[in-house]
Amino acid sequence: MSFPQADEAMTRLPRVVDLLAARADEHDREGAFPYQGIEEVHAAGLLTLTVSAQYGGAGAGLAETVHLLAALGSGDPSVALLVGDTLLAHEAQARTGHWPADAYRALLTDSRRGPALVGLLPPGGPGSEAGAEVTAQQTAEGWQLTGREHGVPGAEALAWLVVAADVDEADDAAAHGPAVFLLPGDTPGLMVEPGSEQLGLRAGANQDVHFEKVVLDGAYRLPPLDARDEAGRRLAAAAICLGVARAARAWLVRHVKGLSELDRGALELELIAAEELLTGLAAAVDTVRPGADRRARLLAPRAADLSLAVVHRSVALAGPAGLHRTVPLERHLRDALTTRALLPTGAPLLRAAAES
Repeated sequence: MSFPQADEAMTRLPRVVDLLAARADEHDREGAFPYQGIEEVHAAGLLTLTVSAQYGGAGAGLAETVHLLAALGSGDPSVALLVGDTLLAHEAQARTGHWPADAYRALLTDSRRGPALVGLLPPGGPGSEAGAEVTAQQTAEGWQLTGREHGVPGAEALAWLVVAADVDEADDAAAHGPAVFLLPGDTPGLMVEPGSEQLGLRAGANQDVHFEKVVLDGAYRLPPLDARDEAGRRLAAAAICLGVARAARAWLVRHVKGLSELDRGALELELIAAEELLTGLAAAVDTVRPGADRRARLLAPRAADLSLAVVHRSVALAGPAGLHRTVPLERHLRDALTTRALLPTGAPLLRAAAES
């Protein structure tokens, strides 16, 4: 059984975006997992767009993923965030085949039945500034994971978790940085609890995940995520921020009377610049151009900055009304700020740029 192909799925995208936008405010207020939104994305064939042609999928790459996440982000960026890791997981499997065959077959089977989400823990991924809070120790029964991760988007609904864990050097002297493990969302010892509320992306339903001596077979240890994986994650986050910015400008143009042509044009130019930067970077990574991974990691935050500036400017042009809870512009600002926080900034980014 094949998955919907790209042309078929993308023709359904505008309707899905409209449905997400219609429910976004309600989901933001409730801070609950947007099951209906995820169902709509899955039913349209968009959640599996990056499944390889080998498995009956469309085989979309990063360029298509960036376009899709930007569109979903204009409807409900929380849904886009939940969809992003799953799209990237399928894309990575098509590229590397690192998942064990039985585990990936199980994911594909689940994906044909309904939405099957994959989450990367910690949310920032291996190498994030926060670092892993889960430790792994090898025992006679297999790898044992202990610890917790905070603020995992949609943890209650994840079919599979890709977990970064610190390995005790005494047990694995060859370990360099976090090890990566794969486990089903219903693994015994895995517990999900309510997390703290955050400023934006509230429908992402951030939750805490506890690992109480979770034991898994060593076959489910994956190779470490690399620079290519991180490039994809940063482009995805920046694309969602771009979607939020497009929604903010659209609201401003529709609802603020007397907005000058120059202001409208200035905002659109910033959005075009961000979009062109992201699509160009994604295409370069897809075609494996030399240095593309590094440039994508460094410049995806810049694209997010351009988008965030558009949201800030839209709020300023709207005046006090732009920050009223009865209009979506205030939500767009919170969502843009929270999405931008998923990407590096300041000294860490500059140090990375300074490396030869």
